[in-house]
Amino acid sequence: MRLVFRWLVRLASFAILLAVVGACLVYYLASRSLPDYSKDLAVEGISGAVEIVRDNSGVPHIFADADRDVFFGLGYTHAQDRLWQMMLMRRTAQGRLSELFGRRTVETDSLIRRLDLYTLARASVEDQDPETLEALEAYAAGVNARIDEINSRSLGRGAPEFFVFDARLPPWQPADSLAVIKVMALQLSGHLSEEVLRARTSLALEDEDRLADILPDIPGRGVAALPEYASLAPGASRSAALQPGPETGGFLDILPRRGLAGASNAWAANASRSASGGTLLAGDPHLGLSAPSIWYLARMQLSSGGVIGGTIPGIPAVMVGRSERLGWAITSSYLDDQDLHLEELNPDDNQQYRTPTGWADFRTRKSIIEISDAEPITITQRWTENGPVLPGSVYNLGSITPSGHVMSLSWTALSGNDTSMTAAMNLMRSGNVEEAIAASEDYVAPSQNLTLADAETVAMKTIGTMPRRAPNHQSEGRLPSPGWIDANRWQGRLPYDENPEFVNPEGGIVGNTNNKVVDRPFPRHMSFEWGDSQRVMRWRSMMQGREVHTRDSFIEAQLDTVSPAARTLLPLIGADLWFTGEAASEGTPERRRRQALDLLAEWNGEMNKHMPEPLIYAAWLRALQDRLIRDELGPLADEYDHVEPLFIERVFRDVDGAGAWCDVRRSAATETCTDMARLALDDALVWIEEQHGNSLESLRWGEAHQAVHDHQVLGEVPVLRYFVNIRQSTSGGDFTLQRGRTSGRDPHPFRNVHAAGYRGVYDFADPDSSVFITSTGQSGHFLSRHYDDLGQLWRRGEYIPMSLDPDLARAASVGVTTLRPR
Repeated sequence: MRLVFRWLVRLASFAILLAVVGACLVYYLASRSLPDYSKDLAVEGISGAVEIVRDNSGVPHIFADADRDVFFGLGYTHAQDRLWQMMLMRRTAQGRLSELFGRRTVETDSLIRRLDLYTLARASVEDQDPETLEALEAYAAGVNARIDEINSRSLGRGAPEFFVFDARLPPWQPADSLAVIKVMALQLSGHLSEEVLRARTSLALEDEDRLADILPDIPGRGVAALPEYASLAPGASRSAALQPGPETGGFLDILPRRGLAGASNAWAANASRSASGGTLLAGDPHLGLSAPSIWYLARMQLSSGGVIGGTIPGIPAVMVGRSERLGWAITSSYLDDQDLHLEELNPDDNQQYRTPTGWADFRTRKSIIEISDAEPITITQRWTENGPVLPGSVYNLGSITPSGHVMSLSWTALSGNDTSMTAAMNLMRSGNVEEAIAASEDYVAPSQNLTLADAETVAMKTIGTMPRRAPNHQSEGRLPSPGWIDANRWQGRLPYDENPEFVNPEGGIVGNTNNKVVDRPFPRHMSFEWGDSQRVMRWRSMMQGREVHTRDSFIEAQLDTVSPAARTLLPLIGADLWFTGEAASEGTPERRRRQALDLLAEWNGEMNKHMPEPLIYAAWLRALQDRLIRDELGPLADEYDHVEPLFIERVFRDVDGAGAWCDVRRSAATETCTDMARLALDDALVWIEEQHGNSLESLRWGEAHQAVHDHQVLGEVPVLRYFVNIRQSTSGGDFTLQRGRTSGRDPHPFRNVHAAGYRGVYDFADPDSSVFITSTGQSGHFLSRHYDDLGQLWRRGEYIPMSLDPDLARAASVGVTTLRPR
């Protein structure tokens, strides 16, 4: 027995030793790829010395005599800190993820190949102006210089991820940067999913008047009545539309889920509304959270002056930020830049489709998708005159596509003459608002509201191509329409001066929270779908609540967590429930309902992470919406996974008969809206008890509303995920200015998955007092202290200085890299 015990001890000791040695080996190999920020390196591709000063937060300040060398330095720094992120984005744009990840990404690769994004990016290279092309080439040379350094010096393959996946690093090319912009455009575009959902809901509802309730228009002047989808596509199946489709948002799924496309806040005040006497600008673009963040802070010293702000690795431009004379911020404009078209197949030859002049051949090309754990597959890319043919799995398109038809997509980003990169570069060099608006005429997609401020002027301009539609378009772009009818096809683009523009308004303040900005009649309209009907109310109140503003008041607005939706809806849905409960014993559902109502009665709508009321409110509204729509929509109700405040308000105010949603059609009784509110509250309290315990007073919204910054690939790996994923308790919610869009999906429907990955506030009375922050850190390497250091500040609502003073950067630098011509 002693001998057995002794050998067991030896084996256990040996196993522990092996584990320790293995861990040390993994750490050693991974740490080899940690970048050294203090060095002197000779490289090819520059004409003079490039100095890269990293400040205490890891932000690179790049100096050189020639602009080309500055862009080289930016490419080098991006590759130092975010090489894996860049290569993953390039593979996404090329439709080559399955070479690394196998069958899980075949659907994503197939869609990207059918859209042909990378081919369009390559075709667009020659359309850039000479300065932009030179910058793209210099940036690519900087990325490749870092790749050469990794290969020649055995620097851990450049990133830990390359020890797990294919370590080959093909050279970066100018087309790769343009392809990254197109991938971002896809992630920021939400009209495709809205069209499909509207069509499916139209087919599912027996009462066509109820479509305006569940998919309401933002209040304003009315729009012309639309046809039912069934009249546009007579063969579409109601039963198929009701069936749940494949889920989006899975592993490396590039398509944004409904409600999780682009968002953002931006506002500016001119000198008359500023306490300092200078203009003010604030911006916080909202994107899906990840580790590392999509944003990378950088400063470049160009011949036109210094620029500083948020860059996206792979793109050689400051996308949001400021120069010495100009600040710029972006928000998703919600311009309707996508249309779906039904394409009728020739019954005698399915390689042809109907056009206004007869049958035409599809434009086709074979494409081979290599798969790491399976045989390659070959797909056939098909394009019509309206655009590429999409697979039926995209947002469950197959459920609304009649037999003998396919669906194609018209989209402004599907351009082989895309000059968005040129527009971004010229915006960065602009000296004032007027020049910035003129430079942005070249911008194509994704459409944005560009908020600007120089020393004297503030403005907002919608940039991006606006499709020209015929006045007699059958669905006005809101539903898939027959592509063989001339009136449904795009008629080119509207002139740039048709894009909404607001310069130095009388009130002195401009801004956007993805709200409706214009109410022009179709076809000169911007959109029927908008991203916000709630945040704008709080923003307007905060902006008009002060005669003058400061940098700190703009920060206060960025971090505001009061929900106007909660303040509007709670008095409506609880009108007949407040203080009307009968006496009930402790622990009974009636007693818990009364406790919940008592808490909510004293609540001011602040979505504070330390409070229980936001969780009770959110769970109640979620349960209420599900009860209202489930009997009408069946499984399709799962697609409405976020509360729509305008829908709830229409129902409880019985606008145009919307109160009919409260009656459960399949029950004998006639339920009232008060009945549904009470039942939904009980549902919510049961769910809360199962998920968070039975003590309502001890609930904390932040425990449910954790910001989820997951590594896109390693975040699923056991043990390793605890090192690479970042989780933070956060305030805010779907309808607060400090927006933290919830996942909407069980088992964690209130996790914060889409928020402001970048925040910046700029004061042109004292530009170097400007501040900014990102949601994680500068480095994509999980062993770096800069992997999550900024995330701690971001969570607490803090910022770091945004200064163009080189001495300040050098005073607290963590390293200086000097690149010299070889």
